[in-house]
Amino acid sequence: MEIPIENKEIIFLLADDHSIVRQGMEIVINDIAPNAKIYQTSSLQQAIELVESKGIEMAVMDAHFPEGNSLHILPQMKAINPNIKILIFTGLEEDLHALKFIKAGANGYLSKLSEEDEIREALTAFIQKGEYFSDLSRDLLVQFVYNPNLISPLTSLTKREMEIAELYAEGYGNLEIANSLDIKQNTVSTIKKNIFEKLKIENLVELVDLVKTHHKI
Repeated sequence: MEIPIENKEIIFLLADDHSIVRQGMEIVINDIAPNAKIYQTSSLQQAIELVESKGIEMAVMDAHFPEGNSLHILPQMKAINPNIKILIFTGLEEDLHALKFIKAGANGYLSKLSEEDEIREALTAFIQKGEYFSDLSRDLLVQFVYNPNLISPLTSLTKREMEIAELYAEGYGNLEIANSLDIKQNTVSTIKKNIFEKLKIENLVELVDLVKTHHKI
C-alpha cells in the first residue's frame, strides 16, 4: 500500500545560490510533505557532499551556480545514488535547455517563471511519482526521438555562424573576429544578428553560456 504523500519521510536537498528561492521551496515542500527532512546548499560541491553523506532521495536544483553549471554534476549525483530523483528549477528557457538536463539525468524541469499553483502541482507530482515533465518538456522529448539534434540549439547554426560563436565565447570582439577570419566587420555584425535570432537570445552573455554548455571550445 502506497504511503500518503503527507506521511512520506523524504530526505530532500534544495540547491540554489539564492536563499530566498530555497526558503520558498522549503515552505512549499513542508506543506506538501510535512515529514520531509530538508537540507539546503548554495554550492555545487556541497550538493555532492550532501548526496554522499545524508542519503538524499530527492533534489531540487538550480541550473547555474557561481562556480559552474549543475548539468555536469548530475551524472555524479546519480553515480553516488542511482535512485536519487532530481528536479531542475531554473529561469533558463525550457525549450532551449530542458532536454540537455533530462539527458544528463534530471527527472524533471520546472521554470522559475511558473505561477505559484504550477510550482505546487509540479512539486506534488515530483514527490508522488519521482518525476515532473511539463507539456512542453514532453513535446520536446517526443521531438527528440525523431530529431536527436534537438539536444543542442547550436545545431541550427551554419559552420560559419558556429565559428564566429566560438570566437565570441573565447572573448574576441567584432574587429578581432573580422581580422581573424578575413571578413568585413559589418559581416560579423550581420552574422551575430542571425545567430541571436536563431538561438532566441539577446546578448553575448547568453551566447557564451550556450557555447560553453553545449560545445567544447
